Amino acid sequence: MAEQLKKLSILIPVFNEVRTVEEIVRRVRAADTCGMVREIILVNDASTDGTSDILKRIQQNAELKVFAHPYNRGKGAALRTALEHATGDIVLIQDADLEYDPADYPKLLRPILDGRADVVYGSRFAGGTHRVLLFWHYMANRFLTLLSNMLCNLNLTDMETCYKVFRRKCVEGMKLTSDRFGIEPELTAKLARRRFRFYETDINYAGRDYSEGKKIGWKDGLAALWFIFRYRFFD
Repeated sequence: MAEQLKKLSILIPVFNEVRTVEEIVRRVRAADTCGMVREIILVNDASTDGTSDILKRIQQNAELKVFAHPYNRGKGAALRTALEHATGDIVLIQDADLEYDPADYPKLLRPILDGRADVVYGSRFAGGTHRVLLFWHYMANRFLTLLSNMLCNLNLTDMETCYKVFRRKCVEGMKLTSDRFGIEPELTAKLARRRFRFYETDINYAGRDYSEGKKIGWKDGLAALWFIFRYRFFD
């Protein structure tokens, strides 16, 4: 019989998303969470574009918890702050832009709720509908995923995906240190080292280009090479 998992913590790091943050919160609140109670934890990573004002306005809701960094620290640091306040049985990471669709939550949650998985990744490259963009960004993602798979002995198709879902107990006692996008290979390596059961599902993806506010760049890709080795062998 599957374990009764009753509460979902949705972690949303936010940095300069004035155009999208209110809409993503609306979509997250409307999403099907398979009957689980949800808590939505937003961490404002020192936004400077008016995002802070929107968060103050929409915070008047018991379902939302909003925290703020005094200076910009990066996605990994924002997720660490959110994890400190998460109380759910399952944790789901959601970006504050509109690239990832909360309508995919049931597919992401079901393998864990059915007792088959401890960790579920939502893959942008496994058959879901996606916007066609940026060949070299795609190739970098595939290369980093391949390298991560080789070192972690996994067969993921999208290690860099935002949609990482896991039982909260999977990260209990886990020391996370990445401040920026290194959190993606770090989480993957450390969850793999603990030998949790990984599943992957297709998701829909509406990617942005850099003119629309995409933040990850080539320097983050180079840094990810080091992080893949570092978090597999040294940290």
